[in-house]
Amino acid sequence: MESKIKMVVFDMAGTTVNEDNIVYKALRNAINSVGGFDLSLEEVLEHGAGKEKLEAIKTILKNSLDLENDQLATEIFQLFLVQLKSAYEVETIYPCTNAAALFIKLKDMGILRVLNTGYDRLTAESLLKKLNWEVGKDIDLLITASDVEHNRPEPDMIQLAMAKMGITDASTVAKIGDSTIDIQEGQNAGCGLSIGITTGAHTAVQLATANPDQVISDLLDILPVIENYSKKSTAVS
Repeated sequence: MESKIKMVVFDMAGTTVNEDNIVYKALRNAINSVGGFDLSLEEVLEHGAGKEKLEAIKTILKNSLDLENDQLATEIFQLFLVQLKSAYEVETIYPCTNAAALFIKLKDMGILRVLNTGYDRLTAESLLKKLNWEVGKDIDLLITASDVEHNRPEPDMIQLAMAKMGITDASTVAKIGDSTIDIQEGQNAGCGLSIGITTGAHTAVQLATANPDQVISDLLDILPVIENYSKKSTAVS
């Protein structure tokens, strides 16, 4: 059976990239250092996961501390970028379990593999380099927060990926990510499937609050979800 899904858009950190929450630990440390706060990693993940990182800082400050201060957020962001660069230079990162196997399987099925992320392009490309992942080989496209005007949960990154890959029907696209904002992004883009995965920022209970089409615990679990979606689409047509 030919797959109804033509492209899968994957989040990076926590979904396809296992970096032990380096980003959000750096974000927490920068917020606490600049602001003199004592936020936990759990609070940072709850309110900031999946977002463009300056926007994540603003959201965390507002939701955790009832604080709106753009200047403070910018100062935190600048320190965060420095600390993150240092962390990535010394820390080891890995592909998430079964990421490579899934990429190969999707290629064999003729399904495009796109990574999108709340990172800027420089950070995202540094991750790809550390993982030895190449665009055009291991994945088909990388879209980052700095490539678009509006970030998650707005659909701009998915829409840009569709435009670049020549896909006009969003119902043939699946989005998968480890945070509620990934799911909302897929829904706002009109994706045929918006899937949560429990390998990163948010728990199954948290992911369920965004009403995903499915919550999975392993990347390979997306294959039967795609197959079932294709069967249903064929039955309807």
